Amino acid sequence: MPRLTSLTTEMLVNAYASGIFPMAINESGELGWFAPDPRAVIPLDERFHIPHGLKRTLKKGRFEVTVDQAFEEVVRACATCHGKTWISAEIERAYLELHRDGFAHSVETRLDGKLVGGLYGVHLRAAFFGESMFHTATDASKVALVALVERLRAGGFLLLDTQWSTPHLAQFGTMEIRRAEYLRQLGRALKREAVF
Repeated sequence: MPRLTSLTTEMLVNAYASGIFPMAINESGELGWFAPDPRAVIPLDERFHIPHGLKRTLKKGRFEVTVDQAFEEVVRACATCHGKTWISAEIERAYLELHRDGFAHSVETRLDGKLVGGLYGVHLRAAFFGESMFHTATDASKVALVALVERLRAGGFLLLDTQWSTPHLAQFGTMEIRRAEYLRQLGRALKREAVF
């Protein structure tokens, strides 16, 4: 894939609409484009699975969930947790611009008012592209994911793209689909309006 050094909102919107996304590919922040095949998606129908332990956590109501109240802090926490290198300074800058332009959102989880988890991603029509998540308290990012799915369902979304599958995401029913099927689902989602 071609490499680049700077990102614009227009470039990112066109890339996501084409099924590709950027990531930093090394410690120096050099960027590359990616289009995984297979692609991981979380179903927004009854196949979405909430693990039993997480159901108990949700019933307790320990976490406060907010939306778009700490986008920059969530991106920064995602960039620094677990030694992640794909969220470079340029990625941070570009996604903050996407957020200001209404194309990127965050879901935050708090304990006693303190930010302890969250996720962020990109929203194009009825598609949401999950970018990253973090937690500093047990189950905090999982609670954010459940809140995201509830919001996407309520808003009429058709696609929740997680790019790659991980053991963390697999417990929610994440599926891997071939690129042709992914592009079919993406095309369908881009023809429909949805409200985040």
